[in-house]
Amino acid sequence: MLQVISLLVENKPGALMRVTGVLSARGYNIESLTVARTLDPGLSRMTIVVDVDPSLRRQVIKQMNKLVNVLQVSDLSESPAVAREMVLLRVRTNLDNRTAILKEAEIFSARVVDSSVEGFALEATGAPEKLDEFIDVMRSYGEIEVTRSGMVAVSLESKKLRLAPPILAGAESSRIDSRNGVFNG
Repeated sequence: MLQVISLLVENKPGALMRVTGVLSARGYNIESLTVARTLDPGLSRMTIVVDVDPSLRRQVIKQMNKLVNVLQVSDLSESPAVAREMVLLRVRTNLDNRTAILKEAEIFSARVVDSSVEGFALEATGAPEKLDEFIDVMRSYGEIEVTRSGMVAVSLESKKLRLAPPILAGAESSRIDSRNGVFNG
């Protein structure tokens, strides 16, 4: 069964490799993986869709939480969340089908990003099932080429990330005041 996992990680070399290494070492197949920086350039958000037995879901989350550079892990599989994927599709067709393709694109809320004598390049976003249907419909109009982004997801639950202040090496009696970040020592 597919599990959607959202991770907040430090934007550092090796973070992605550690996360994917945990999954591949245990034989889990990654269906999609999307990573990008957040508003804070020091952090990245990963959305991973992985094929995991339902009885092992909690174990996967615990394993991810133990990794270096991982700050927060959320299982979005069965919690309130919005998940979307993007598809870029090139359809080559004759002139007779152009109007029908544009009507179908409108039905699926797709937009034309390029048009030529040979056909169209279309962009659509939505749930993976909706995009599968869009691809099947476009297949009936001619030769297609498809590129998918992988899933991105955001939780609709209001969780605040709580990070502990950094511990300074060799300064046991010194502290950082967490209210204003001032070093007291």
